Amino acid sequence: MKKYALLFLPFLIFACTPQKHTKVQDGFALQKISFNDLPGFEADDLSSFSNAYRLACDAVKNKPSVLDRGELKINQNAYLNACLKFEKLQTTEPKALRAFFKRNFTPYAVFYNGSDTGQFTSYYEAELRASKTKHGKYKYPIYGRPNDLVEINLKDFGKDLPDKRILGRVENGKLTPYYTRAQIEQKGVDAPIILWGDDKTDIFLMQIQGSAVALLDDGTSLRVSYADNNGHPFVGIGSLLIKKGLIKKGHSSMNQIRDWLKENAKEADIHMQENPRFIFHKLSEATGPIGALGVPLTAGRSLAVDQNFIPLGTLLWLDTTGPSGESLQKMMVAQDIGSAITGPIRGDYFWGHGEEALLQAGRMNSAGKFYALVPND
Repeated sequence: MKKYALLFLPFLIFACTPQKHTKVQDGFALQKISFNDLPGFEADDLSSFSNAYRLACDAVKNKPSVLDRGELKINQNAYLNACLKFEKLQTTEPKALRAFFKRNFTPYAVFYNGSDTGQFTSYYEAELRASKTKHGKYKYPIYGRPNDLVEINLKDFGKDLPDKRILGRVENGKLTPYYTRAQIEQKGVDAPIILWGDDKTDIFLMQIQGSAVALLDDGTSLRVSYADNNGHPFVGIGSLLIKKGLIKKGHSSMNQIRDWLKENAKEADIHMQENPRFIFHKLSEATGPIGALGVPLTAGRSLAVDQNFIPLGTLLWLDTTGPSGESLQKMMVAQDIGSAITGPIRGDYFWGHGEEALLQAGRMNSAGKFYALVPND
């Protein structure tokens, strides 16, 4: 979903893994450590992690090739063997779970260019009001995947070409870039309208987050999930408003940005259209928002990563701080990706759904570390 700088550097898990206190090579590298060195490992209540891990196991069983992508390549058989052992465990008792991970995994500190520190932000599942029909204030379309959106992968045209997904449309027999946000909002698009929203800002924020819960005018609710995008790069609305002097740098949390956009609705349209990326959606009956791994995300346990470095399904130990400076030291699973999540030590922490999740997610931007848990087999 994003242009990444691919670094084809040696990845040495099995041949000559760098040991603790050795010099870490430049580029993407791992350093083997012990569970005793994982900050806060003994304090994490892993019972709340078990369902997220089971969902990851189910997803990897159905599509083990997700483990092949990225600098960190995890053996498929080893991963699935660990999943099988976990299924047989049949307990959510934290002490037993800690013992399981100690028996079956080895932690590795992740480094990039000699540093083990990166950036951790967070996201949430948005909420909006909508209707199945256009009427009254429900006049803003929420589009499904366009009928004329074409997808290709360069790898399909030659083994020497990069594994890159490209989205566009065909015009006069030629593949051309798909319409930008401004073009779609001004002229419409050849796509089904799955719902009608009552507020353009809420729809825009849903696109940034990828999904939302739609509260319908008939008293019911539906989950709206990510379906695809228009292939254009993402431009953050917060950085745009700061650059233009419309909001101050210290007042740019997600809820503050939302308030500004709603209070300046006419002017906001112009600025929102400067983000050319447009997200298309679909209706979902899932119990939670669906991440890139294809399973529902788990609040406080799902992490969005750059899969050019960390494959989806990877177990990660996170060591960072939350929006109020509180310690976040816990087991996570790589279940999602995002256009702004780029780099080997980069993560987006999923807070969950609703206003409280928004307040937390909109304020988090912390330095931190993570550790990859590699199956022993």
